[in-house]
Amino acid sequence: MSTATTPSVQSPTPADRSPSISWLAVISVMLGIFSIVTTEILPIGLLTSIGSSFTVSDGMTGLMMTMPGFLAAVSAPVVTVATGRVDRRVMLGVFILLLSMANFLAAVASSYWLVLVSRAVVGVTIGGFWSIGAGLAGQLVPAKSVGRATSVIFSAVPLGSVLGVPLGTFIGDVAGWRTAFLVMGGFTLAVLVLLLAVVPPLPSDQATRLDVLGGMLRSFNTRFALVMTFLVVLAHFGTYTYVTPFLEQVTHVGSGLITIYLLIYGAAGIVGNFLGGSVVGRYPRSAFASAAALIAAATLLLPVLGRSDAGAVALLIVWGVAYGAVPVCSQTWFSKAAPDSPEASSVLFTASFQATISIGALAGGAVLDRSSPSTVMALGGSAAVLMVFAAWAHRAGGFTWPKSS
Repeated sequence: MSTATTPSVQSPTPADRSPSISWLAVISVMLGIFSIVTTEILPIGLLTSIGSSFTVSDGMTGLMMTMPGFLAAVSAPVVTVATGRVDRRVMLGVFILLLSMANFLAAVASSYWLVLVSRAVVGVTIGGFWSIGAGLAGQLVPAKSVGRATSVIFSAVPLGSVLGVPLGTFIGDVAGWRTAFLVMGGFTLAVLVLLLAVVPPLPSDQATRLDVLGGMLRSFNTRFALVMTFLVVLAHFGTYTYVTPFLEQVTHVGSGLITIYLLIYGAAGIVGNFLGGSVVGRYPRSAFASAAALIAAATLLLPVLGRSDAGAVALLIVWGVAYGAVPVCSQTWFSKAAPDSPEASSVLFTASFQATISIGALAGGAVLDRSSPSTVMALGGSAAVLMVFAAWAHRAGGFTWPKSS
């Protein structure tokens, strides 16, 4: 594999900057990802109200989840390669500005196709910001703090569930779903101001090229990372996208309680994020496989035990802990597969993750429109079981990760 090195002006190293400013920079990147995650999955809690506004089915409304993922999968390599020589701080600011505009467009959309246009812009933002931001910790803090900074950045994923989606659902219940997107647009502008104020210039030392990505795909470890990520994310988003219809139709939960249920799920996700981050470096196979096994157990048992409030809450907690560990486990696998190409690893992680979010949401919507929420849960759980077998195959094959040069 090769990278194209580009000369650039020197920016302050993490050691040269104030520790408080360095950690504020980490937090600003985390808040950027939090904004992206919250915007991406916000329709989950507002699914039925958005569909009712435009008289479309729950499955059709699920396109709001499908479109961003597909476009993110395409834009991750395309945008990262095309802007490889541009200061990464500038690109982060551009993507956050686009995200704010997408939220405002959704808030004022007069027809469903305009909402889908806004979701397309969200997809481009996801692909670009994630590919750059996911691997930035090493450029923002000293080497001894990189692991902790990475966990902080990835905590944005469960935080989007624990704070973003329940709060958005609450705002939607009180003031309408359009207000939820309006508030999200204003919050994103505030994140932009913070990011530009505290993130230092980040000239690109290595412009990621397509041949670098092609070389990574020839690695068995990268292929395993792709397969395992596909199966576990398919299992999760094929089911979680439609958890609101399940809670309404099977558990018979009122709209107000759904917000609380999603809040509980998200809180469990924060715990899972830090648990996964603390063990995946030493036990990557076990951590990733355990997360998939817990997702399988939760989704397969929901149609049986999720008919009661207590059963649904207990399984949502298990599910939240499990999925909270998935992003950091997946990113770690891609990083271990190509330790000398961190941004390229982030590109493949982002592209595969986001493409599978779309496939999962699309498949789940198709099943939901033709059967029931319980069937969606059962099929998603089966995909998670297959992921556990893939992790076992990696262990049985005796594969090891290359060492960094």
